[in-house]
Amino acid sequence: MLQHAPLIIDVAGPRLAAVDITRLRHPMVGGVILFARNWRDRKQLGALCREIKNVRRDLPIMVDHEGGRVQRFKTDGFTLLPPMRVLGQLWQGMAHDDPPASAMRATNAATACGFVMGSELRACGVDLAFAPVLDLDHGAGGVIGDRAFARDASVVSLLAKSLMHGMLQSGMANCGKHFPGHGFVQADSHTDIPVDRRSLKTILAQDAAPYGWLGTTLASVMPAHVVYPKVDSRPAGFSPKWLKDILRGRLGFGGAIFSDDLSMAGARLIEGQLVDYTQAAATALNAGCDMVLLCNQSLHGNTAIDELLDGLETAQRNGQWQAQEASEKRRLALLPTSKALAWDALMAHPLYQRALDLIP
Repeated sequence: MLQHAPLIIDVAGPRLAAVDITRLRHPMVGGVILFARNWRDRKQLGALCREIKNVRRDLPIMVDHEGGRVQRFKTDGFTLLPPMRVLGQLWQGMAHDDPPASAMRATNAATACGFVMGSELRACGVDLAFAPVLDLDHGAGGVIGDRAFARDASVVSLLAKSLMHGMLQSGMANCGKHFPGHGFVQADSHTDIPVDRRSLKTILAQDAAPYGWLGTTLASVMPAHVVYPKVDSRPAGFSPKWLKDILRGRLGFGGAIFSDDLSMAGARLIEGQLVDYTQAAATALNAGCDMVLLCNQSLHGNTAIDELLDGLETAQRNGQWQAQEASEKRRLALLPTSKALAWDALMAHPLYQRALDLIP
């Protein structure tokens, strides 16, 4: 059977339990996502990441770590990164500032944020941050809000590219989210299914524009749990039209595609029908996702991860989804190829010190 490890899972606590180790060894598991509950301090985080790599070296360790209100590790030396809107405001500058100078300060600050973020995470053993947010700040949805750089797609693209440059300097890949855009809708896809009724022409010209402009820079993309009914009745993460025809075909994206968290309330309602985790995962994989996330299901004896692992194996044997060699290559390409600086060496590194001075 062709190897393809599509499932990204979480672990319950600050150390691996026996059940975590068993799950990580499963051939369908392709990575680990960490949360604040997996964090006590840097020493503990480093030990946890080493435990995971001792089970399987090929598993990328991931985290949501954008800055602002979405930053899982905030103490014991980790730099508190600003929300991305601050960088957009820096771009606009003060009333008497020189606009080009403000733009350059903002791009330098974005690169500094990316480098500090990536370097600190990598020093503790984390391989990938799900950043940057490419959503536009339409001022409508609190779930995005100050996580977005700006309203203007070109400003978002240039600041995001600068941030990704900093991540690349640290040896870390990136993940643009949430394709084709989550900023226009008010509903939170953690609890509802947002609906964006704009036309494809409008979405491509505005919210999806960064994905076309950043095609040579983006390593991975996460689609939105949003329905765009003038394009498809399915949420973008379950839509071959959005992922295969538009993202891969029209926009030419060649990197990895993650589903958003399948445990979210809005994630498993497909064309009005609530489906189970296996159906949701198979639908996302068939639509064009390379990997699917199932988060916050390792707690309190929950068996959802085990049921999905068994279900995916059965679904593959029954031909309900097919393993993709290209997907496995994209997964492995997200692993860092350079050695990370140890924390103490990072703290003394001139580039890191300079970057700290540039963060607003």
